[in-house]
Amino acid sequence: MTWEQYVRNGAASREVIDGFLTGPGWAAFGPELGYVSQNSLVPWGIDDSRTIETFGPTGARSAFLYADRVPRINTYGDSFTEGNQVSDGETWQQYLAGHLGEPIGNYGVGGYGIYQAYRRMVREESAEHGAEYVILYVWGDDPVRSLMRARWLQRYPWFADLSRRNLQFHGNPWAHIELDLSTGRFTEHESLLTTPASVYSLCDPDWLWEHLGDDLAVQLYAYGAGLTTELDHEKADALAGHLGFDFHGATDPREQANRPLRVYGQRATSHIPDLARSYAVAIGKKLLVALDFTARIGVGGPARELGTPIGDGERTDQLIVDHLAGGGFDCFDMNEVHRLEYERMAPTSLSYTDYLGLYRVRGGHYKPARQPPVRVRDQGLVGRAAGPQAAAVPRAQHQRADRLRRLPARFH
Repeated sequence: MTWEQYVRNGAASREVIDGFLTGPGWAAFGPELGYVSQNSLVPWGIDDSRTIETFGPTGARSAFLYADRVPRINTYGDSFTEGNQVSDGETWQQYLAGHLGEPIGNYGVGGYGIYQAYRRMVREESAEHGAEYVILYVWGDDPVRSLMRARWLQRYPWFADLSRRNLQFHGNPWAHIELDLSTGRFTEHESLLTTPASVYSLCDPDWLWEHLGDDLAVQLYAYGAGLTTELDHEKADALAGHLGFDFHGATDPREQANRPLRVYGQRATSHIPDLARSYAVAIGKKLLVALDFTARIGVGGPARELGTPIGDGERTDQLIVDHLAGGGFDCFDMNEVHRLEYERMAPTSLSYTDYLGLYRVRGGHYKPARQPPVRVRDQGLVGRAAGPQAAAVPRAQHQRADRLRRLPARFH
């Protein structure tokens, strides 16, 4: 399929846009970031049960622990932060609130990239419900999402499957970040469609080609996933030149796109914490950057893992780690927690990938699917970023969490 055919085939039906704008659905239109979460009952929990997701007047996920107190900590990120697939009282913020004895604000939104999470942070932290401490959580392929003008163009080939699972439409144009190929500098861009009526432009193939046809991030993704046979090599070469990266040595044509896209996303994600910290310092707040699954998840298609596991050598998010370490950021690195836990399991018949598979969940709870159960202990790595071999903070004895894991599976 040519690149132009791929872009034009992404035209949505008016029925799809009608459903997005009128609901009910888990996402509602937003002029700045494309969409925000709203009250919903989606059957993506354990055994396809419906999970209860509700949101308060500030837009934060509903909380029950210490709900009468104002949070000192607010969290921002994607679906992992929001707690998709679990009900309001089951998010990790609620568990953390129970451990700390104070409320944790949850402003995560499923599908956001790290840039979109940062933009929401700026919006919310300037309001009265802003907190003293801010956590910016980077998960999986968030770095690549930040670069796309409209993630719909990446996701539409699987929309039929998504709609069957009641996830409905999302990924319309949002504020994003791109590398200016003429200057080599990252530039911030506002959403292309800022009113509900304008979203119907996504139904027009000509509009898609005119406004999204030169979205290099999506084209690299589609080429790497085998969804198009065409790649703008002139622009890709220009991008690689600015990134200081030569990808012509890759023997796999898909990897010729996947590797520079990963580097592109990492460079952008190295820039975004700088923006977030500058903003936080300017208004008297403290920032913590958290990393999780960034060291193993590649890009190039649904459920495809092209990244090198951190147990096998250099991390796939090494540029991000190095930047956070060099910049003296306060950082929590869950990737290192995974690595150290795996090393403590030795000897084991599980590969590192299979071990991480134990964290794949139905309903957001720890529930091994195809592998024998392995007890997973809590350990935290929090402090100044110190590169890939960060020293571990002494492990706390989280007896409450251990007791929860020993409950029969039906209670998880």
